Amino acid sequence: MCLSIPSRVVEIDADNMATVDTMGVRRKVTLDLIGEEVLVGDYVLIHVGFAMSKISQEEAEESIKTYEEIVEAMNSGGIDHEEGDSDYASR
Repeated sequence: MCLSIPSRVVEIDADNMATVDTMGVRRKVTLDLIGEEVLVGDYVLIHVGFAMSKISQEEAEESIKTYEEIVEAMNSGGIDHEEGDSDYASR
């Protein structure tokens, strides 16, 4: 299963490549697979270097808040790093 953390577009160049910010980490992704206009400040979901879809700011902020809560729970010991992956223990 793949989870995508919403990424905010901070720059778009002439080749339709965007610099996105994913919870403080910046990377380059292509916008070529998105059928709608993407502007600086928009949020996108990415997978292996491709922006796959654009989402609203409200959806992005809600998802980011959830991810931050999960990270905090993992860092404080409230969630085991293997918890939630029921197949993990049998490998």
